[in-house]
This record gives sequence, C-alpha cells and structure tokens, in this order.
Amino acid sequence: MAHKIPESVLVVIHTADLDVLLIERAGNPGYWQSVTGSKDAVDEPLLTTATRELFEETGIVADGRDVLLRDWGLQNIYEIYPVWRHRYAPGVTHNLEHIFSVQVPRNVPVMLSPREHTAHVWLPYLEAADRCFSPSNAEAILQLPQHL
Repeated sequence: MAHKIPESVLVVIHTADLDVLLIERAGNPGYWQSVTGSKDAVDEPLLTTATRELFEETGIVADGRDVLLRDWGLQNIYEIYPVWRHRYAPGVTHNLEHIFSVQVPRNVPVMLSPREHTAHVWLPYLEAADRCFSPSNAEAILQLPQHL
C-alpha cells in the first residue's frame, strides 16, 4: 500500500447562520471532526483535494457556482497521532494541513462514507468547536466568522 502524503485539507462545512456539520470517525467513537483528507498525489491541486474529500465524505458537491469552496490561505503543521503514523512513510511525524470552508443550505443531503464515518450532526459553531477532537479543527471553526 502506498504511503499517505503528509499534506492534507480541512474543510469546515457551515450554513449562512454558522451551524457547522461535524462527522464522527468510524472506528473512533466520539472523534468528531470536519472533512479532512490527504492529497492523492504530491502535485494534486489543493482545491481538487478539498473538492474530492468533501464529496467522498459527505456526498456534497462543490460545483464552483452554488457551492463554493473557499481557500483561507491558512496552514497548520501538526504532529500526526502515533496511532495513525503507520499510514505514512517511515520517519514522517508531521502533517501540513490547508484550511477551506464551504457554505451550504441547512437541508443539504449528507451521505456519509460508512467506511470512514458513522454519524453526523449540525451544531452552532461554538458547540462544534468544543466537540472536535482535533485542536487545529476546533481553531478553524472558531475562526469561521472571519472567513465568511
């Protein structure tokens, strides 16, 4: 199996009134997060990664017209949790994460990938930030009002 590329996207999905969609990781009950995912290739454009991961994990299509992904131009570097390091090349301990957001209608259909996630919930953004297991994910949600 190929190693994961230690460069990824985080996509905060929200409504106009700042309700945020969180999804629960399969195999890690209680681990709530926004959409995340690694590049498929080193030269894959970040917008392509974000569009693909958004669709794979929620079924939401960023069509570039009605549903627009916004690149915040922000990056986080964080230490990869030891439990997930086996997915990366030996010696890789940190990941570079790029932050995106996307505004959707509250009634947008959400279709989870059962292999990756088991549940979803809409929460006001402050509550959503509190529920995230990842500090960088929580911080991005707290910054959401500045990126509308």
